[in-house]
Amino acid sequence: MVAELVVSLSGIGPSTLARCADLAAELDRRRVPLSLLLAPRKAVPGEALDWVRHRVSAGDALVLHGFDHQPDPTRRAVSLRRRAEFAALPAHEAGLRLVAARAALERLGLATDLFAPPGWLASPGTVVALRRHRFAVCADMAGVRDLRTGDVRTGRVRVVGEHWSHLLAVGRAARRGGLVRIGVDAAELDRLEPREALLEAVDLALHHGAAPATYSSTASPRGSTTTSTPSGAVPTRTR
Repeated sequence: MVAELVVSLSGIGPSTLARCADLAAELDRRRVPLSLLLAPRKAVPGEALDWVRHRVSAGDALVLHGFDHQPDPTRRAVSLRRRAEFAALPAHEAGLRLVAARAALERLGLATDLFAPPGWLASPGTVVALRRHRFAVCADMAGVRDLRTGDVRTGRVRVVGEHWSHLLAVGRAARRGGLVRIGVDAAELDRLEPREALLEAVDLALHHGAAPATYSSTASPRGSTTTSTPSGAVPTRTR
C-alpha cells in the first residue's frame, strides 16, 4: 500500500503571508499540495484572502478550522488541554458554530466540506454535527474520518514546533504505507528550525515513496471518480 503525505498550514493572515507563500513555493517545487486551515472569524480579507483563493483554485484544499477559536463556551470542567473550541461541545452547540462558520466562509467567497478542529480535538457531539451538516471529512489528532462512510484512516498529525522530534515516526509511517500528516502554524515559520524540520520531514516521506495528497482526497476510495465540485473549491459566482 502506498503511503500518503498531507501537509497542512494554519495561521494564514497578513502578518504571516510572506512566510506562507515561501513555504508554498518550496512545496510546489516538490509537487506537494497544501491543506489550508482557515477559521473564518480569524481571517482578514485582503492579500491573504486573495492568496488563499489562488492556492485553492490551483489545487490546494480548503479546510474549515473552527469558527473563532474561542474556548469551549459550555464552560464544562475539562482540562486546560481540552479547552479548544470544538473539544467538548454537544452536537447542538457544535452545529450552531458550524452553520455560522460556513456562512462566514460564504461571505469570503469560499466553501468547503472539510473540517479540522482547533487543537485537532473534536468532541463526539462535533462529529455528529458535522454529519448532520453534510461535511465529508473530519481530521483530528489521531486520524482522518470519512463522515459519509464512517471509515477512519489512522495517522497522528505531527505538529511542527510542538516538541518536533517526529522524523523517525514520519519515516516509519511512510515505509509501511501509512498516512503521514504534518501540520504547521504559519507563526512557527518565522524561525528557521521549524521550517527546515518541516521540509526535511516532507523530503523523508517523499524519499520513502509517499504520495502527496490533501484532506480532500485522503478519505475518498482509491480510484474513485466524481463529477461534483472538489472539496475546498472556490464557488464560481458573480460578485
